[in-house]
Amino acid sequence: MRALKMPLLPLSLCLCLLLLRAASGSSEQSRCGRLDRPLRALEPNRRVDSEAGSTELYDERDGQLSCAGVSAARIRIQRNGLLLPSYSNSPRLVYIIQGRGNVGIVIPGCPETYQQTMQEQEPEQEGDDERQRRSERGRRSEESEGEEESEGEEGSRRGFEKYSIRDEHQRITTVRQGDVVAIPAGSPFWVHNDGDATLVAIAVYDVSNNANQLDPTFRRFRLAGGQTSSEGRRQQRYGEGESSESESEQERGNESYNILSGFDTELLAESISVSRETAQKLQGRDDKRGNIVRVRRGGLRLLRPTTEETKGMDSGNGLDEALCSMKLRENIADPMKADLYTPNGGRITLLNSQKLPVLKLIKMSANRGVMRRDAILAPHWNINAHALVYATSGRARLQIVSNEGRRVFDGELRRGQLVVVPQSFAVLARAGAEGFAWVSFQTSENAMNAAIVGKTSALRGMPADVLANAFGVSREEARRIKFGRGQEMTIFSPMSGGGRSTRPHGFGDILAAAA
Repeated sequence: MRALKMPLLPLSLCLCLLLLRAASGSSEQSRCGRLDRPLRALEPNRRVDSEAGSTELYDERDGQLSCAGVSAARIRIQRNGLLLPSYSNSPRLVYIIQGRGNVGIVIPGCPETYQQTMQEQEPEQEGDDERQRRSERGRRSEESEGEEESEGEEGSRRGFEKYSIRDEHQRITTVRQGDVVAIPAGSPFWVHNDGDATLVAIAVYDVSNNANQLDPTFRRFRLAGGQTSSEGRRQQRYGEGESSESESEQERGNESYNILSGFDTELLAESISVSRETAQKLQGRDDKRGNIVRVRRGGLRLLRPTTEETKGMDSGNGLDEALCSMKLRENIADPMKADLYTPNGGRITLLNSQKLPVLKLIKMSANRGVMRRDAILAPHWNINAHALVYATSGRARLQIVSNEGRRVFDGELRRGQLVVVPQSFAVLARAGAEGFAWVSFQTSENAMNAAIVGKTSALRGMPADVLANAFGVSREEARRIKFGRGQEMTIFSPMSGGGRSTRPHGFGDILAAAA
């Protein structure tokens, strides 16, 4: 009997592993299956307050976010506030909605290219510290068993010691409203608001990016700061109980600290060569200010060139430039940079790796759109990426249709809300009375979409007879389908007359208006 049982043990383990894997696969399939269910316009469901600002988090467990492999947060930094240094397991794109400030991004392994030196005092003006250093140098010289320096070498050494480094750091990027900033995974960054108004930004993290080998959850690793409670004002916005599961243990208020707090204090002090008291401050266990702190009186002292010196410094050299010197910021709110423009409809500005080469590493892209009153965003689908659409102003009637021809979203998207448009799902929108503006984040460095109607569209590229037979219409109607919008593309101007309602009630009505 024992001989019979032994071979069964590995078999049972294999069966268990297969079952676990199957369960995991079915769980993933079930989670992504939510995209075929009604989608919702999302608003932040949790907020973490700090001394000089707040972080508003969108529910990453929501089906549309988790299946698209993205996470999002809105950050508010008050005047003279400092978002403390941190890094994450996922790359991110940050869009500046309001305000201005400075962003410091540290690319690991890159040199500190900003440096400030100061001339040391003459010997008669030297302080106790300098005399102590010279005494130490003299002692080491006596222990060198009579080795003598040449007169030239000694003079060279004295000349070098006349200057010391006061500070040095990597490049700092100045940001303003409309800027998109790319932050690679694992790169520490900080933000300082030196403007006169609150700095507001929306950040989207690509959790499914190949750079993230950890798990399908966004994780932020703080390098500074005290305790942060994830307990926030949870707003019940979920219809029919979707995603309204009870909060996890961490969300109920477990406190977290920066990563330095997890080390032994003595070992940390020795590794950095500082006192125990300094190491305790680094760990921040008694710091109650949160993740965004107020800068002390006098502001930050940063090394940066004058306005004249900065001209041309951030131009970038194309795809072959080194990461250390890559441009990390691009403005997409400037109307003069629009890639697509319809006089009575609106404009769209695209940002991909051809314009900002660092996006080739990030594997993300973005675009900014502005629509005038009642303008129509042409029906289209995203070819190679999911898109997270965040409304920056106004409102629009938005509809999203799945591969089954089912309308999975049909509602209003207004300022501060976001929705995910899954890859290949068809989307159509009409701006409200006050117009509509948005920023869209895509999970590909060169996201592409395909229009259904209009110039360079799918229907425009088909023979009229094919359309006539496909839709059961006359050749004249087929030609109207193809050429009804003339040379317009992407954003259509509102049509007047013809008995059309200015407020279409369904996908077909908006599609008819688009055609």
